[in-house]
Amino acid sequence: MRRRLDGGAQRAQAPARPAPERGIGVLVSGEGTNLQALIDARLPIVAVASNRPGVRALERAERAGIATAVFDAADYASREERDVALAEWLQIRGVELVVCAGYMHLFREPFFDYYGGCIVNTHSAPLPDFPGAHPIEDVLAAGVPETAATVHFVDEGIDTGRVITAEKVPVYPDDTVETLRERVQAVEHRLLPRVIRELVRGRESRCAR
Repeated sequence: MRRRLDGGAQRAQAPARPAPERGIGVLVSGEGTNLQALIDARLPIVAVASNRPGVRALERAERAGIATAVFDAADYASREERDVALAEWLQIRGVELVVCAGYMHLFREPFFDYYGGCIVNTHSAPLPDFPGAHPIEDVLAAGVPETAATVHFVDEGIDTGRVITAEKVPVYPDDTVETLRERVQAVEHRLLPRVIRELVRGRESRCAR
């Protein structure tokens, strides 16, 4: 034991404990390649939900031992009712940060009562220049020299939430929708896990709950 110069015992200080990571809930609708990137990054994913049954993303989650569920809007009287059921299922499993990984439904207002300010999405084009469901097609139609992989918060608008970060991706003269999407997704698979790791460690104050 170390001692002070005055002869009294000096108590060793325990190292500071890191802040606990926030539980992540991932919402999916299809293949789930961004989900797989998050799983491979060993992030604390505690729940994966889909608006469609039988999609590959659910298989990826189940293989990783993550709880899954399907919330098909056709099974509920309204989209609002479905969003409340989804939010409550996520909360029961300790989700504090929601990540949309190819999730193809807009949220209704009740979902923001649960998770407003703590929903993150990826978008395959610069924002606010190219919002909407078909960003790759819109970029190619506009003839611009570059697009971007964008990570942003989700709000009540269509791709209007605050941008967290974006990385430029060049558009080549011979690009097709498929070739450009492949290059953008490669950036997303690297960028999204990095951003989410920072968020779950509490470095982004807006997402504190």
